[in-house]
Amino acid sequence: MKDDNNIIIKKLKERGVTIKDIAELVIFLQKDYHKITYEQCEKEILKVINKKEAIHAILVGIALDEMAERKMLDQEINDIILEDKSLFGLDEVLALSIVNMHGSIALTNFGYLDKIKPTIIGKVNNDKNSCNTFLDDIIAAIAASTASRIAHSYKE
Repeated sequence: MKDDNNIIIKKLKERGVTIKDIAELVIFLQKDYHKITYEQCEKEILKVINKKEAIHAILVGIALDEMAERKMLDQEINDIILEDKSLFGLDEVLALSIVNMHGSIALTNFGYLDKIKPTIIGKVNNDKNSCNTFLDDIIAAIAASTASRIAHSYKE
């Protein structure tokens, strides 16, 4: 479990994203519903990113961003990814593979985060020195899925 998490944490950190950054998003999503700590968020984030499906999606998304930066893809695909074309959609589809493991709350939270792009999502989305076409959606998916896990763990 720890080894898989370490790989993902390392890859995210290499791209300028920390678990604390994602925890801030989770707290943002849950602030009107549950009072939670960073520690609680981080514990749940690690559970989300430890699933094999999530690991694979995160690694593939980051690899595609990095390959586009290095111009390693077919030029047409490379340009689409570098420019984060609005009708591309595969970045969202890849992120939804994480979201779909965590229910409808995760899905609606993902759409909301993808639309408003708060905190670290906006930062990586607007970074002109890196390609983060997949990364911003991956971050949103992890945060949305974590918020869903937290929402489901509270008794009504």
